[in-house]
Amino acid sequence: MTNSIAKFENVIIIGGGPAGLAAALYTARAGLKPLMFAGSPPGGQLMLTSEVENYPGFESILGPELIQKYRTHVQKFGVRILDQNITKVLFNKSPFTLDTVENSYQAKAVIIATGAKALWLGLENETRLRGKGVSACATCDGFFFKNKVVAVVGGGDTAMEEALTLTKFASKVHLIHRRDQFRASKIMQERVLKNPKIEVLYNTVITDVSGENRVEGVKLRSIKIDSGQARMTKSSHDDSRILKVDGLFLAIGHKPDTDIFLNHLELDSKGYIVTSGRLALELAKLKIKNEKFKITIENTKIEEIKNKFDFNYNSSTNISGVFAAGDCVDFVYKQAGIASGMGIAAALEVEKYLETYESRPKNA
Repeated sequence: MTNSIAKFENVIIIGGGPAGLAAALYTARAGLKPLMFAGSPPGGQLMLTSEVENYPGFESILGPELIQKYRTHVQKFGVRILDQNITKVLFNKSPFTLDTVENSYQAKAVIIATGAKALWLGLENETRLRGKGVSACATCDGFFFKNKVVAVVGGGDTAMEEALTLTKFASKVHLIHRRDQFRASKIMQERVLKNPKIEVLYNTVITDVSGENRVEGVKLRSIKIDSGQARMTKSSHDDSRILKVDGLFLAIGHKPDTDIFLNHLELDSKGYIVTSGRLALELAKLKIKNEKFKITIENTKIEEIKNKFDFNYNSSTNISGVFAAGDCVDFVYKQAGIASGMGIAAALEVEKYLETYESRPKNA
């Protein structure tokens, strides 16, 4: 950091995807003059998406084009966008300090909208065919595979949900899992195993994706389970085979972009930011004690952290004045439209928060 003089702002937004851009629009229209750090590269997961057909108002639009329309819209209202990364944060007192490589900034309020990234297999042709048949979102892209054959990789609830979603469009769904049993909930497994369109391939891994301009198949290999660990089958011959499919859907998880906030904010075991709204829901689940609810924060952790949160704001983190929205919070839906709505909610709460900012204690 070359400039030691902090630049002071009302609101700083970290993240340039749908949640951050929606928050920028609303805070700008409220006269708060937000500064957005969109990241480098900017735009989030939509920048890796080809056609988007499920975003309200657009029958079909490319992901990068949608992001550009967002940016043009918010800049019309004076939002300053810097395609830079925040490298360090200090949330121990207000105003909060945020650093880039070159400068230091201070802000009365912060909206975190850093998003999440789908986990990929790391195959040779996977990246090349991303958006050309390789996807991490059946809800987003399933429509493009009407009456086609697809494969889903994974063994948890997300993989089960993706496979079931795809049966609404595809003629056949191959569900590929590297172990001999799923880790998904019993009810989700039952739904998958009863569906005539789904064929399960256990003890199998994908070693590559084939196709020139679009996915044409996946290369499979059998594996063994050895002392609870999956390993490649040792064989004197190449036992790999090609499964012809038109699409490959990855459902092996997402990783929120929240590493920079470790030891600064309350995160769950997977790295998602815990907000007041989510914590309130978890507390309600505990109170109801109904088995159909899945507790996603450990009971002891809930009791330990609940007094740190301001329940007047659903988007608030455990630090008053620091808010979070979008896929860095949402581990369930992971949709651009929902991220936008969360960004709007955070912006409205920031506006309300700043109305009483001067009378608030400045030590977190």
